[in-house]
Amino acid sequence: MKLTIGNVELDNPLILAPMAGVTDLPFRLLCKEQGCGLMYTEMVSAKAILYKNKKTGPLMEVKEEEGPVALQLFGSDPEIVSAMAERAAKGPYKFIDFNMGCPVPKVVNNGEGSALMKDPELVKRLLSAMVKRVKKPVTIKIRAGFDSANINAVEIAKIAQDCGIAAVAVHGRTREQFYSGKADWEIIRMVKEAVKIPVIGNGDIFTPDAAKRMLKETGCDGVMIARGAKGNPWIFSRTLHYLKTGELLPLPTHKEIQDMLLRHGKLQVQYKGEYLGIREMRKHLAWYTTGLAHSSTLRNEVNQVESWVEFCELLEKRLPVH
Repeated sequence: MKLTIGNVELDNPLILAPMAGVTDLPFRLLCKEQGCGLMYTEMVSAKAILYKNKKTGPLMEVKEEEGPVALQLFGSDPEIVSAMAERAAKGPYKFIDFNMGCPVPKVVNNGEGSALMKDPELVKRLLSAMVKRVKKPVTIKIRAGFDSANINAVEIAKIAQDCGIAAVAVHGRTREQFYSGKADWEIIRMVKEAVKIPVIGNGDIFTPDAAKRMLKETGCDGVMIARGAKGNPWIFSRTLHYLKTGELLPLPTHKEIQDMLLRHGKLQVQYKGEYLGIREMRKHLAWYTTGLAHSSTLRNEVNQVESWVEFCELLEKRLPVH
């Protein structure tokens, strides 16, 4: 169940997708503890690194114990992107990943993220420049295409392979879809059949069974889990167990959820300070408790919480484990 990308062998083929505002250092540490094989930083702007934007430093921070970690860059200028990739590659990252999948309007309207799917010639220049300057493996993340009339993931993956890219992650949706509708796993299978480099499938992995089905139906080499990991770092340990044994472990208990929330909150406060850390935990708590009894009350009340002590008291009150 190992996966090799470039000269790096991963322990397993389960990968945490880069998600802005989610896959920060505290959350990555928790996913690593649950057995995640590879993680990415949140998406970082090449221009922000160039201009020394002070918000970029925390996004790029990684710890040795969470490795292997890839740094994900986005941009559209081959000179800037390749130069910043070369600079970033001196850091503690196993790979430099390039984003061509982000659907957010302010990124797309800048000609970045999934907008690049519309310009194969620019993609060729960007990837060639990065591979030339970066001594570590360079990987990419793409979508099925920009819209339903332009499904070109296979073309882009072939260009990437020709440029020396080490692996390609494919989200089976177009930019037009954002995260709606159903991910098209067939396009992932088509990419896998078209290239020799590792292909990582992404889209609609919310259960261990879905991960197993994606591997079987597409032939992909790795599975990237995105929204399925929100409030659910256990998806990695449960999926690994299922792939190895065929046994589906039970969902986490109230006690396990409470313990994980406390651990997550403690890490957030440790790395971001109490003010920001507790505010970050408001959205995470909503994800962790989705579907639980009284979770709507809990979500409303956590928005009033401003200190670590209040956070702990709320969990004891609303998530009793006795």
